[in-house]
Amino acid sequence: MNTFSAVAFASVLALSAATAGAQEARKTPTERAALERQFRERTAEIIRTRLRLTERQMEQLQQVNVRYAPQLNRLAVQERETRRALRTELTAGDAANQERIGDLLDRSLRVQRERLGIIESEQRELAAFLTPLQRARYVALQAQMRKRAEELMRQGDGDRPRRNGGAPGRRMQRGRPPTL
Repeated sequence: MNTFSAVAFASVLALSAATAGAQEARKTPTERAALERQFRERTAEIIRTRLRLTERQMEQLQQVNVRYAPQLNRLAVQERETRRALRTELTAGDAANQERIGDLLDRSLRVQRERLGIIESEQRELAAFLTPLQRARYVALQAQMRKRAEELMRQGDGDRPRRNGGAPGRRMQRGRPPTL
């Protein structure tokens, strides 16, 4: 199970770090590392069980995740930064920089296109060793985990003061489908 632990971490877009950071900010580095390890092990077990994977399939999934997770994580960061910058411009109202808004919208579309290309490549590789049912379950499981991580991060945001005086943990709704 340890060999898959790192992949489980990557497959849910660094979920354990985000979750541990949001909920366990006061933990020591050793305690945090133990929580992350437990999270990765549990995630790997859930994936193996729900997808009914063989050991060989687990190894292959690990290899695919090691290749694609860094790219998807990079895009997630770019997307967050773009949304943050766009929100900043939108709060300026009539004083908003129209050219910057256009550039940010274009950047957002480029990131989405790049993500789609990566997901298509990843799915082609997964199709080589997972059944369509396993792939569909994997996509659904990733979406569930991502949603749960976002909920936990929003709960963690409740501990911090809000700059705009808004309710703790409230964020703009993102009208986009979940990604891998």
